[in-house]
Amino acid sequence: MNKKTVLDLILTQLRANLALQTQAALLSRDEAISEESRPENKYDMHSQEAAYLAEGQARHAAETSAAVAQFESLLLPEAATSDRAMVGSLLEVAGTKGGPVWYFLGPRAGGLEVTAEGQTVLVVTPTSPLGRELLGKTTGATVRLPGRNTGGPHRIVSVY
Repeated sequence: MNKKTVLDLILTQLRANLALQTQAALLSRDEAISEESRPENKYDMHSQEAAYLAEGQARHAAETSAAVAQFESLLLPEAATSDRAMVGSLLEVAGTKGGPVWYFLGPRAGGLEVTAEGQTVLVVTPTSPLGRELLGKTTGATVRLPGRNTGGPHRIVSVY
């Protein structure tokens, strides 16, 4: 699997998410400042709730924007120079049901999934339990996948 293709797919999905989140933040801001949101009495909380929503939407958009920036500046490690898993590495781990499980160690956006070459690739960060388990491992190493009740260690098939 091509690591650059996976990175491009992650960036495409993050940019699409950012566009949606930015639009949601703008809409919620407009709602918060609209004339219709003015409180009718001291117990009317609609405008305050709208303001909280707008703030949360804006914060979420800012986090996604930061993730896009980090992935855009991410230098992918060359497989030939580093066989250890690090941020920017793509890992193939032997699955329990016959097929491999693919992970991309990213700087942010843990939990994001993309599909490349018919395979689902999950983005994990070094701060997550799974990311900490994979970080620094080499091809052939065995790892325990946190949160999976699979009964035993899994072997890393390859690190790209």
